Amino acid sequence: MTPPQKTLVPPEKICMDWRQKRRPGAGLYNLGSTCYLNVILQCLTYTPPLANYLLSRQHSRFCSQQGFCMMCIMEDHVRKVLYSSASAIRPRAVIRDLKFIGEFKPDIPGDAYEFLRCTLNAMHRACLNGSSDLDVSSQETTIIHQIFGGFLRSRVTCLSCKTVFDFFKVFLDVLLKIKGASSLTTALEDFVKPKDMDGKKFFKCSKCKRKVSASKVVTVHQAPRVLTVCLGRADHRSSRKLSQVVEYPEYLDLRPYTSDPAGEPILYSLYAVVVHTGHTCLGGHFFCYTKASNGQWYKMNDVSVDSCGIHTVLGQQAYLLFYARCSNSQMEEMASSSSVPSFLSQGESSSQAGPAGPQALPGRVRVTNSHRNSVRERSRSPQWGSERRRSFMNTTSRNNSAGKRRKRMSPSDHNNTESDATAPEPSKKSLQSSPEHRTAGEQPLPRERRQSRPSQQGYEFYRRFVKLREYHQSECKRRKHSFGTYKHKSQNCN
Repeated sequence: MTPPQKTLVPPEKICMDWRQKRRPGAGLYNLGSTCYLNVILQCLTYTPPLANYLLSRQHSRFCSQQGFCMMCIMEDHVRKVLYSSASAIRPRAVIRDLKFIGEFKPDIPGDAYEFLRCTLNAMHRACLNGSSDLDVSSQETTIIHQIFGGFLRSRVTCLSCKTVFDFFKVFLDVLLKIKGASSLTTALEDFVKPKDMDGKKFFKCSKCKRKVSASKVVTVHQAPRVLTVCLGRADHRSSRKLSQVVEYPEYLDLRPYTSDPAGEPILYSLYAVVVHTGHTCLGGHFFCYTKASNGQWYKMNDVSVDSCGIHTVLGQQAYLLFYARCSNSQMEEMASSSSVPSFLSQGESSSQAGPAGPQALPGRVRVTNSHRNSVRERSRSPQWGSERRRSFMNTTSRNNSAGKRRKRMSPSDHNNTESDATAPEPSKKSLQSSPEHRTAGEQPLPRERRQSRPSQQGYEFYRRFVKLREYHQSECKRRKHSFGTYKHKSQNCN
C-alpha cells in the first residue's frame, strides 16, 4: 500500500449527509427485462455522497470525453429522477449504451450484482479519462473509489517456518457465502475466519523456497465509506438459488471484521436493499427498498414508489445490502438519544425484522392488531383500573357535602379508555407492559422504547380533566349557595 502521488478527489470534499432534503424521486419504467438495471440505478441515486457529487455537476463541467461517458449519463439520470415531476421516467440513455457498460441487452434478463460492478467500473474509467499516466495508487482516488472503495488484507502464515506475509487488495464490494449462515454477522464471521491452504491451493513460501501448507486470514484493512454486500444466493454445485432467510441489522458495526478488531466501532447505517424473487437465479424479478433524503423508506418496484416502514425492510430476502458509514452528526444524534440502536444487539435482528406486513404512511407508526389488543388488555388490568378509580374518587369527593360518594355507572363490558375523554393521562409506568403480558413475537412500540415528553393528546386529556374538575367545584358551590338561600326564604315565610 503505497501512498498516491496525486489525489483526484480530496476526501474532505465528500459529504456523507444529504445536502438537500426532498421528496422521493420518480420510478423507472421496465423497458423489456430491465428490472435488474432499475434497482441498481435507484440504489445509486439514493447513495448520499454519490448523489451530492453528481448533482453538483463537478464532472460534466470539466469532462472532455467524446461519446460514451458513464459519469455524465449518471449525472443526467440522477437529476432527472430527483427533480422530475412525473411519477416514472424511462432510463433510455442507460439502456442505449448498455453495450459499453457490459455484456447486457435490454430484452435479456441480467443480474443486478453484475450490473452494479460493471456500472461502477464504467464510472471509474470515466473519471480516469485523460489521466492514464497516473500511478496505481493515484488511480484509486477517483470519486468512485473514495466512496465505495476499501482495502482487504490477506495474512498468510507459512505452517512450516511460521513466516507471515501480508497482501492487500482493493475492493468495491464484498461477496459473502450464505450457505449455512442465518444472519449477516454469521456470514461476516465466516468471511474472516482462518482458512487452510493445502492440496491444490498450496502456498509458495519465499523463505522455504517451495510450496507449503499455509493458513490464510482475510480482514477489512481499510473500511469504505459505503459498504456494499452481496449475499451469494447461487449454489454453484446444484445451480439452484439459496432462498434461505439471512437476517441483517439496520445498524452494523464493522470493527470485529477488520485487521484491528479492538479499536473504536465503525458504524454503518442501512440505506438500500435489493430483493430478488423467483425460484432460480436466471429468472425472476428485482425490486428494491431505498431510504430517501427525507429519512423515509420507500419500496421501488419499477414504476411504483410506495412508502414503507423499517420492519418491512428488515424482513426481506435480501440479495444486495448497501450500508453508509455513519457521519459525526449521526453518531452524536445516536449518542444523545436514549434509544438503543440495533447495531448494539445485532444478534436480535430477527426480532426487529418481523414479517413483511402492511405498509405505514410516512411519519406514522404502524400499529398491528397484536399491539392494539395488548393495550386494551393492559387498560383492563387491576393496576390501571385502580389508578383510574383513584383519580375519579379524588374528583368526585369534592362534590358531596354529606360524605356520600356517588357511584360511576357504566356497562360492565364497556372500555372507558377509548371513549372517556375526561380521564387523566395514564402514567408511563402503567402503560409499559410487563414481559409476561408481551408475546414472543410482539415488539414494543417506538413510544415505549424511548423516553420523551408527554404527547399532545395526553396534554389535551389532562387540560380537559382540569377544566372538568374546576367545573365540578364551581357547580358544587353554586348548589350549596342556592340550597341555603331557598332554606332561608322558607323559614321567613313560616
